[in-house]
Amino acid sequence: MTNSKEATVERDSWKSKWGFILACIGSAVGMGNIWLFPSRVAKYGGAFLVAYLIFDILIGFSGVIGEMSFGRAARSGPIGAFEKAAGSRGKSKIGAIIGGIPMVGALMLAIGYSVVVGWIFKYVFGAFTGSAFAHGTDVTDISGYAAAFESTASSFGNNLWLIIALIVCFAIMVMGVAGGIEKANKIMIPLFFLLFLGLAVYVAMQPGASEGYKYMFTIDPKVLKDPMMWVYALGQSFFSLSLAGNGTVIYGSYLPDNEDIVSSAWKVALFDTLAAFLAALTIVPAMAASGATTFDGGPGLMFIYLPNLFAAMPGGYVVMIVFFVAVLFAGLTSLVNLFEAPIATLQDNLHFSRAKAVAIIGIIGVVVALCIQGIVSGWMDFVSIYICPLGAGLAGIMFAWVWGKKAVEDAVSMGRKNRIGGWYYPLYKYGFCILTMVVFICGIVFGGIG
Repeated sequence: MTNSKEATVERDSWKSKWGFILACIGSAVGMGNIWLFPSRVAKYGGAFLVAYLIFDILIGFSGVIGEMSFGRAARSGPIGAFEKAAGSRGKSKIGAIIGGIPMVGALMLAIGYSVVVGWIFKYVFGAFTGSAFAHGTDVTDISGYAAAFESTASSFGNNLWLIIALIVCFAIMVMGVAGGIEKANKIMIPLFFLLFLGLAVYVAMQPGASEGYKYMFTIDPKVLKDPMMWVYALGQSFFSLSLAGNGTVIYGSYLPDNEDIVSSAWKVALFDTLAAFLAALTIVPAMAASGATTFDGGPGLMFIYLPNLFAAMPGGYVVMIVFFVAVLFAGLTSLVNLFEAPIATLQDNLHFSRAKAVAIIGIIGVVVALCIQGIVSGWMDFVSIYICPLGAGLAGIMFAWVWGKKAVEDAVSMGRKNRIGGWYYPLYKYGFCILTMVVFICGIVFGGIG
């Protein structure tokens, strides 16, 4: 069996600790931070922030650490990692088959997500040319913006920009982990935070924004007793931290043995939380300034209500450009992470070159994404409700329950000055796996909670 040092030489790897951290932040920061978190904050106020922070700490110090460590210990993506874990019990083939579930989930989610990133590319172009404002400037009338988005999101309604989105994504990926993914995230993630920070400051100066802050930071004791608020906070945290047994596992597999994963994991969770807060600090007060203290999240918020609102704001042209460019950075970095698992699978298991693996997944991605444009909402719901929590749960079971306590503690302790404390294994084995099961069950019962 190839030892870890040899595997590190053969496989691409991160060139710096912060390159890895920024890439993981890029995988976590996505549409959930931007189009869902603010609406939940507006609905539940400060109580949601409290619940979200609690789950972020629990999941960050269990699942994020676990998936990173699992990938590094196996030096592989989900198929190889599951195979190695099951191999410790003489069931390597079964493990490899099960590992195909989160890998396929990553590919399906990436294909659906690429449709959304295609929408973002179109709106970035529209922001620069001014065509995004061509649907009216009356903040009380969203009909023009709604019709424009419905046309974009229809079957084969955005072919050009979808193809451009995938070309840009695969151009980054073909250059490798260090030469492409790491470098791209080092540019896009800092710019994302800077742009959103500028938007938050701008919105804070708008009349009526104070009502948004009031809703955000008011904790209603009655809301803390609402079980659905806690369910939504759990789903928000779980999906925001990008746990599905695939992307975080594969990114962890490129880490050298001397990196402290615990140190990296809490930074990823912290900056993902900061990204969500920045989005909320921008969107909630902006909507409040227009008279909306509560609003629905999802694509409609980002592609209908916000463009309509920006059009009516002073300097709206610049605001819309900054907003959609920042959103584009978040979307692209997440998309790259999702496609990396299936690409790495072809490299690791079929020994394809990087270019060949990217080309094959690229062809599959383009063909399927073009065909699902009109049903992308249902496609994404299916993957997020069933496949993602299942993949995360299977990764937890394989690592903690099948490979066992010693393997987990050895993997997490690698690169640390002191061995991980006895608190970690039970938190991961029981705490994370139970939370994942709750997400899975609640998703089925309520039709999605992310």
